Amino acid sequence: MSHPTAQEQILDFVRGRYPQAEIDAAQDIFALGFVNSLFAMELVMYVEKTFDVTIPNEELQIDNFRSATAMAGLVARLSPTVAAA
Repeated sequence: MSHPTAQEQILDFVRGRYPQAEIDAAQDIFALGFVNSLFAMELVMYVEKTFDVTIPNEELQIDNFRSATAMAGLVARLSPTVAAA
């Protein structure tokens, strides 16, 4: 059995928060209106805890959190041993 990729795990987290929405990995969850300031912080904490990374201040940019794909890319940059997609 294979382990889910970072992108799949992040997408599952976002979908779990908004089960009524059909969200794919490339969609901009900020543009769709799913992210408020509280959920943005939850995303940061989720990524750090789940993938055992520390996100440096210079990486706390909206573009790194717009989609599951972008967040998986961030994880891959911070932890090269984690499969992004």
